[in-house]
Amino acid sequence: MLSPTLWVWLYPVLLIVPNIALMFTELNPTTWMLSSIFTALGLWQMVMGCSRRTGILLLCLIPIAIFGAFQIVLLFLYGNGIIAIDMFLNVVTTNVSEATELLGNLQAALVVVIVLYLPPIVLGIYFLAKHKSAGDSTIKRSRRIACVSLALGVCFAVAGWASAGATHADRHFFPYNVARNLCTAVERFNRSRDYHLTSKDFTYSAHSERPDSVREVYVLVVGETSRAANWAMFGYERPTTPHLGICSNLVGFGKTLTEINTTHKSVPMLISPLTAETFNDSVDYVRSIFAAFNESGYQTNFISNQRRNHSYIDYFGMEAQNALFLTDSGDVHKDMDLVDGLQRVINQATCNKLFVILHCYGSHFEYNKRYEAGEGVFHPDSNSDAVSGNRQELMNAYDNTIYYADAMLDRVVKTLESLSLPSAMIYVSDHGEDIFDDERNRFLHSSPVPTYWQLHVPMIVWVSPQLDKIHPDLLAAARSNASCQVSSSRSVFHTMLHLAGIKTPYFQPDASLMSDAYHEPTPLYLNDYNEALPLAVSGLREVDFAKFDELGLNYR
Repeated sequence: MLSPTLWVWLYPVLLIVPNIALMFTELNPTTWMLSSIFTALGLWQMVMGCSRRTGILLLCLIPIAIFGAFQIVLLFLYGNGIIAIDMFLNVVTTNVSEATELLGNLQAALVVVIVLYLPPIVLGIYFLAKHKSAGDSTIKRSRRIACVSLALGVCFAVAGWASAGATHADRHFFPYNVARNLCTAVERFNRSRDYHLTSKDFTYSAHSERPDSVREVYVLVVGETSRAANWAMFGYERPTTPHLGICSNLVGFGKTLTEINTTHKSVPMLISPLTAETFNDSVDYVRSIFAAFNESGYQTNFISNQRRNHSYIDYFGMEAQNALFLTDSGDVHKDMDLVDGLQRVINQATCNKLFVILHCYGSHFEYNKRYEAGEGVFHPDSNSDAVSGNRQELMNAYDNTIYYADAMLDRVVKTLESLSLPSAMIYVSDHGEDIFDDERNRFLHSSPVPTYWQLHVPMIVWVSPQLDKIHPDLLAAARSNASCQVSSSRSVFHTMLHLAGIKTPYFQPDASLMSDAYHEPTPLYLNDYNEALPLAVSGLREVDFAKFDELGLNYR
């Protein structure tokens, strides 16, 4: 193992382990994947043949090893997909506590990565310190083997071009595709930092059609990682929603899909007119729903149980007249604290018109940390190890988070009911979650390729008796639309404006669930490249489509 000659041959093989794994996990043409393997092997073999100073070459390839390590961890976590643009953005928009909780449950992946890629780094330093080098004959053979491998890579690329076409061929070549994704992620992050400049001239030209003298309160609760399949009111066998299931004037939309499975895109789409089709071109210029309510004379408030992460979520939230991030204090909060914040906002309101967004921490992993110890009703729920053999305990804890969310939302409703004035609440989750649900053994969310479990989300609307008395058409339309297909990404913005009686040229009646003109959308998915794709070509598998068929969704 201490021979530089051995590592001239071994290290290129270790570096193409992700290429080989991707050949079996991806649905890409075989010819392109073989081209990726032989091209990468040839390149790394050529690098190792550049000099007799093997130690320097081992250290020069550290960036490739880092990409490989990241890719292997991703495959352990999701089962397929290359390191996506959104994965890089998740790294910079995920708080430290979330990352620590996740890494603590990826021991197997971390062991594999350490075994594969730590020894070459250590040996590279050792070879340099001891002035150990490979022989001239080894270097010459390395170059010849590299040329042969590169030639095979070119041949397979030509075959791929002839049989499968060149459409997005560059997306099949690891690690080139990952390097390009990293550059795109940096470019997107830098663009987002200029949002306050690119959006400063945007206006909704909005106004309220309701009298200023009438006091009204509207609340949008944005959930986190809650999947509709675990809500009793949507057919789940466990009693996870005992309060909402019997709540009057509440309508659930059981056929709701999100158009994206990552928080940093989903939440901005929920609180703006952005959709999968418009996100890429307009996210830097469109302002949030707070701007529309501000223009309409509302006092606006954003209360978040998420940490600031320098994403559009933060920028949109700061457009509220009052923005409060509970975690700024350094304390850990449960989502029930958001309701206390709502009550304070109501008590301290200086305006008849009030709009509040509550951003939850929701059902984010680790699930048993999202509710107070002892408050769970499904047991046992203490084991958080992210392995398929522990699925039942994970599911118990996850169901407890839904039960807790039900209690929290019930408090929101009761808080609004106690005001005895026109008010309404919308709840929707940003995306769902995989919990080892089928033979793919997928876990968590934000994977490069989505699943049914990540896209099917809960959405509910509650209307106060006072608002229903003044505008009975709203609740009637919602009940009529309850069985329709819904895109949360498309409908939440317009539904909330409709409830509050706000008019703007951006309002689309056919997207509002409170409208008789509501029209079912074509289900779309916003992929990593910000392309709006029909679900049929989004990477979903037959097991996902079978679940959509059970819902009666028209996705083709």
